[in-house]
Amino acid sequence: MDHGQEDEPLYAWRDLLQRWSDEWLDPILHEQERPEPFPQEVRAARWLGTSGASPDEVEALEERLGAALPPSYRQFLLTSDGWLNTTTSIDRLLPAHEVGWARDVDPETVAAWTDGYGRDVPRVPDEEYFVYGDEQDTVTLRPEYLPQTLVISRAPDATDVYLLNPCVITSDGEWEAWYLAHWLPGAVRHRSFWDLMNAEYRTFRDEE
Repeated sequence: MDHGQEDEPLYAWRDLLQRWSDEWLDPILHEQERPEPFPQEVRAARWLGTSGASPDEVEALEERLGAALPPSYRQFLLTSDGWLNTTTSIDRLLPAHEVGWARDVDPETVAAWTDGYGRDVPRVPDEEYFVYGDEQDTVTLRPEYLPQTLVISRAPDATDVYLLNPCVITSDGEWEAWYLAHWLPGAVRHRSFWDLMNAEYRTFRDEE
């Protein structure tokens, strides 16, 4: 697919992910928070990810989805095709071949969330929805978007998840990114996957 990559911003994934790896693997700071140690090969490599997906693998995912991926997520996959823990709530970012639409991957959860909001709830107006950062209210969710979101993570209890929302796309081609959790009244939403992961890294560091 044509992505217009010449004009894409470059995201410093290697730097961010290496810092994340180093801090997770510090036995004093974080590793004791896991129920079991990281595998020996992860500890030896000092890297919680894998080798990056090939361009052909990323293109195959886009063909399967019928959509061009947002630039920051595509560049993430090319840097590391999946990832172990981001925080203690998310234990795995999925490799390209496991990513899928929410309506296909987990239709029961989609139904539970959309039915839970009720079918007669008024649509959240733009002036309330398009608020990001500390001023955002997590209840300003549009549940009608949920079936169309892309599931990109797995959690131990399957109740916390990262989603990419192709219903809201920036001028740079970034999809809105959600952190949806059972304990949240709604979801924490970010303008892009890059913004979501930086916010999750700050959350991880706050757990120290």
